[in-house]
Amino acid sequence: MVRNEYFKSTDAFKDKQIIKVFTGIRRCGKSFFMEQYIQRLRDSGIDENQITYIRLDDLENELLLNYSNLYAFIKSGLIENKMNYVFIDEVQLCQDFQKAIESLYNKKNVDLYITGSNSQILSGELATLLSGRYVTIDMQPFSFSEYLECAKENHFPNQSIEDNYFDYVRFGSLPFTLQLEKNQENIFQYLNGVYNTIIVKDIARRHQIKDISVLESVIRYMFNNCGNICTSKKISDTLTSGGRKTSQPTVESYMRFLEECFLVYKVERYDVRGKEILKNLAKYYIADTGLRNMLLGFRNIDTGHILENMIFLELKRRKYEIYTGRNLEAEIDFVVKNQFTMFYIQVAETVNDENTLQRELSAFKNIKDSYPRVLITMDKTPNEDFNGVRHINALDFLLGKVDL
Repeated sequence: MVRNEYFKSTDAFKDKQIIKVFTGIRRCGKSFFMEQYIQRLRDSGIDENQITYIRLDDLENELLLNYSNLYAFIKSGLIENKMNYVFIDEVQLCQDFQKAIESLYNKKNVDLYITGSNSQILSGELATLLSGRYVTIDMQPFSFSEYLECAKENHFPNQSIEDNYFDYVRFGSLPFTLQLEKNQENIFQYLNGVYNTIIVKDIARRHQIKDISVLESVIRYMFNNCGNICTSKKISDTLTSGGRKTSQPTVESYMRFLEECFLVYKVERYDVRGKEILKNLAKYYIADTGLRNMLLGFRNIDTGHILENMIFLELKRRKYEIYTGRNLEAEIDFVVKNQFTMFYIQVAETVNDENTLQRELSAFKNIKDSYPRVLITMDKTPNEDFNGVRHINALDFLLGKVDL
């Protein structure tokens, strides 16, 4: 399936002396997209000799995990007086890779594309050496509209939009899961492999964690509390009271590691009254609900918070700057910004009950500015307006039929 938004983002920087860095959770489609983009170059008339593609997670490229060998190999294949398109997949596997990247960047006839499954590739020495000389293209698993398109391409049986949404939430949105034809046993077996790869390779091995049981307990807690405020103290206290003694600094480190490998996203709080970002009491959302369900099952699942999680991911795909809001004592699910304006958003599964409706609307009370207020629910009541609060259907929003 062609993911046009990523093609558009990449095309904007093609043939320009700036490094294109694709980041995102493992198996979200970075490698496949890179292969698609290479094919697009071929189809546009670029000669095969001008393209270098290296997957550093392939055993045959083991010698290239040394930055000097990597640079020498790529340099030996460059064609003078022509643009060379260099693609390096999972670049973080190469020790001191930033040295090779810097030297390649300095060549005027190299158009450089790299992927990584850890945000640390954009920190430390790489950021220092190449500050202002790279752009990031944050890739995520399938959006709901991409999921439906891929399901259609795979000739899945027709079913309602609502049923498709529940399957989307249940099995997650990693692209390969759609090839497993909604077989829960096979999908969860695949997701378990992805999960273990992240835990072992991206976290435990990288940070030299010998006992991963505490790490997995932190993950379970955060997966079970997506959309809730999470603090390292609260998690460490909960684990300790449950018989798994651990320190707050350890939990804080583990939470950061989960962010670095894109397993969770941290959303800081925004004080609506003071118009400032608060550095405490952040919320966390998970990159893929299928991984959550594989690990925790479906018992006691909070469908309201899961919906909130899906809305968060869609807002992120649309490149909004996202915060959770505080309005005096009230909590606003999302305060989002773009270059033009700001929106206040409440998400609820349903507001058919009058008490629930009033509770959700109360979060908007006493806001002094005139930025738009939006209520997103699964209720089939589009175009309703509650005293200036726009009410939109969640599935219409996820499918791109309506915007904020």
